[in-house]
Amino acid sequence: MQTMSPNHTPEHAPAFQLKGSMLAITVLELARNDLESLDRQLAAKVALAPNFFSNTPLVLALDKLPAGEGAIDLPGLMRICRHHGLRTLAIRANRIEDIAAAIAIDLPVLPPSGARERPLEPEPEVKKPEPEPVPVVPAEPEVRPTRIITTPVRGGQQIYAQGGDLVVTTSVSPGAELLADGNIHVYGAMRGRALAGIKGNTKARIFCQQMTAELVSIAGQYRVCEDLRRDPLWGSGVQVSLSGDVLNITRL
Repeated sequence: MQTMSPNHTPEHAPAFQLKGSMLAITVLELARNDLESLDRQLAAKVALAPNFFSNTPLVLALDKLPAGEGAIDLPGLMRICRHHGLRTLAIRANRIEDIAAAIAIDLPVLPPSGARERPLEPEPEVKKPEPEPVPVVPAEPEVRPTRIITTPVRGGQQIYAQGGDLVVTTSVSPGAELLADGNIHVYGAMRGRALAGIKGNTKARIFCQQMTAELVSIAGQYRVCEDLRRDPLWGSGVQVSLSGDVLNITRL
């Protein structure tokens, strides 16, 4: 007769719990696109309070950069932060190039925050200051009309429908990129990349008359061409939706 070990756990016993929590997260709000200056100034801060910067969880806020600033080297920015003890958990952004860069490296994107944030200035090392919890408050969505594209989208083009849906009535070439805060509809061959719900809208969908895409993504969850080609609906008319963290492809 087999006896049960006192440490034996029933197979169907819960293995985890999901709990809400308000964590203390430091926000690094970038004022200009100058990584060399950032590196020097962070080094000076670390010299004053090294313990404060030891494995500190961080949100990189890029949504307050002045207009006209060039594209951010996001991996380079994260390397500088990591070098000084700051661990990037997500970015906060509204520029499409920053959002696309984050999706490309599987980094979560938070919407621009309407929450009050106080400047956090670490004091010289006497006692580690405790950053106050910074709740992330989603910005009120800006309702915009559907953007309609009636000419072929060529490779290298990037088209963004901010605050709404994107409709393309013709074909999308390889290397082209469609992005929308809402849904994406393509009524021709879809050979490029389609990223819907890019600011976190998990209800967004992608509709294609002929799905031969390089990449499809909803709210940061994505599938690439190598995976899509194995789907029996490759080349067919499909809709793409999100269930949890799984992209579902079904026939139109």
